[in-house]
Amino acid sequence: MNIKLINIGFGNIVSADRIVAIVSPESAPIKRVIQEARDRSMLIDATYGRKTRAVIVTDSEHIILSAVQPETVAYRLESRGNSKETEDTVRSK
Repeated sequence: MNIKLINIGFGNIVSADRIVAIVSPESAPIKRVIQEARDRSMLIDATYGRKTRAVIVTDSEHIILSAVQPETVAYRLESRGNSKETEDTVRSK
C-alpha cells in the first residue's frame, strides 16, 4: 500500500487520498467554513503566520490552511499522481 503525500508548504505534508477540495479563501462561504472548523477544533493552520492562500478540505472534515497557492497544491497533487503512473509503467516493462 502506497500512501501519497503532498507538500503544502513549510515542510507540512498531507495525505493526498484524504483531500476532497482545494479552494481559495477569498469568498464569504469559505470564510464561514474556516470559522466553523475553528469553532469545532477541526482547523489546522499550516501557514506559519503568513497569508492564507489555499484552504484544503479533507474527507474527515478537517480544514487545512496553507500559504501556498491552490494551483500549486493542485499541481503537486497532479504531478504526484503522474509520477506514480510513470513508476508503475516503468516497473511493468
